[in-house]
Parts: sequence; C-alpha cells; structure tokens
Amino acid sequence: MVFRLNAGMVETVAHAGDLTARRPWASVSKLAVALAFGVEIDWGMHQPSESIGPRGATIANLLSHSSGLGLEESDPVVPIGTKRVYSNYGIDYAVKFIVGENEPAAWLDGRIFRPLGMESTHLEGRPAADVVGSTADLVKLAVAWLRPDGVAKATRDRLITPYLPLLDGIVPGFGRFSPCPWGLGPEVQGEKHHWMGDWPAASFGHFGQSGALMLLNADEQIGVVATSTEAFGPWAVALWPTWTSAMRQRALTP
Repeated sequence: MVFRLNAGMVETVAHAGDLTARRPWASVSKLAVALAFGVEIDWGMHQPSESIGPRGATIANLLSHSSGLGLEESDPVVPIGTKRVYSNYGIDYAVKFIVGENEPAAWLDGRIFRPLGMESTHLEGRPAADVVGSTADLVKLAVAWLRPDGVAKATRDRLITPYLPLLDGIVPGFGRFSPCPWGLGPEVQGEKHHWMGDWPAASFGHFGQSGALMLLNADEQIGVVATSTEAFGPWAVALWPTWTSAMRQRALTP
C-alpha cells in the first residue's frame, strides 16, 4: 500500500491484495521494537546510552547494529562501534534487558499494538523477527512513525537519526556500503543505492526475509508498506529499487 499524510490524515494512493491477511513481517518486526523503545524513552524508563552488554554495549549500539555482535549469539564478534554488523541477537538482547521477567509479546502489545489499534498483530516468537500481522496493521505502524503517534516527535527524530553514521556495514541481500547509516532500529537511506531506490537520504525503514517492507519519509510525509506471500530473494533485489522509486513518485503526485 502506498499512502501520504495530508494535515495528519491518511490518504491511500494505491493498494493491492488482501490488506487483512495475517503474514509474517520478519525483520520489519524491528520497527515495532524500535517504536516501543521510543515509548520507554518518553516515559523515562530507559535511555539509548544505557550500557547493558554484552561487553558493555549500549542500547543504542544494539538497536543500530553497532554492538559488534554477529547475526546470532554464536557468531563471531568485532569491537564495539567499529563496524555495522547486522545482529538479530543484539535486538533480542536489548528487548530482554528492557522487559526483564516479562514477556516481549506482552511488552509490544502494551506499548504499540493495542494503543495503535493493531488488532490482528502479535509477536509469535523472537522480537527481532517474529511479528505476524496484516498489511493494514503495518500501515498503522507506518503512520505512527510519520505523524508520529505514541512517541514525542523529538524521540521519533532521535530514532531515525543515523547512529555512528560513518560506520561501514552490510545490508543483508544488497551488499556492503561505506558508510552504512542506521538509526535506533530503522535503516536510514543515506547515500546507499539499494532497495530504497531514489528515496531521499533521510528516508528510513526496513525489509524482512518474509518479503515484507516499510519505507517512509518524514519530511515528505509519504510511505509504502507491503507484506508478501513470497519470501525475500533475487526477485526482491531486482524489483525493489525501481518499484520503491515508482511508488514514491505516485505518493508525491497530487
């Protein structure tokens, strides 16, 4: 679905498929985690600068993939803050620290899904990758990032500002970028040429191995979201750069 906000109101530009079908979001789940962390910031419960480990990494390091941790717990590590190493384990570790003895699913329900009216969406496994929900609910999450809903604008801006912006790194499926900017959860376009097509440098979002994606621009107040019945693969690498570019032009056309 492609949409824009007009004075805060959602205008649907184009949509296709069943928007109510529940599908895996895979790593787009990280955008729900990041917004929930924004609530923690606003409530004064946690801050990005907290050092929580492993090896003294901060919450900001973990959410921005600059902790040096590998994709999973058993993978090799590098020094903190030296390289952008994509890490599911780092996201899960940060959530575990935040929720303590509580369940991550209940945390996301309470911080994000219920307040935003995302009735079909629930975490069904690990926080980094196992949210399942509808495209319609993914739109609600996208709108919450743009307006923003549920967090202060200053907090949203903090989450989408590149953290350690000059770090090199790899975007899974698209290769190495120098630099590879990332916010506290969302990937930031910067000067990369990949799945975000010709969207401006401040654009942000995420995609997942399920074929789901969310791509947003807060200045232009536009977004494109999708869930998929086809897992990420060569088709997405070939299609997304031109498709997202075309969808941006549709969203900007009166």
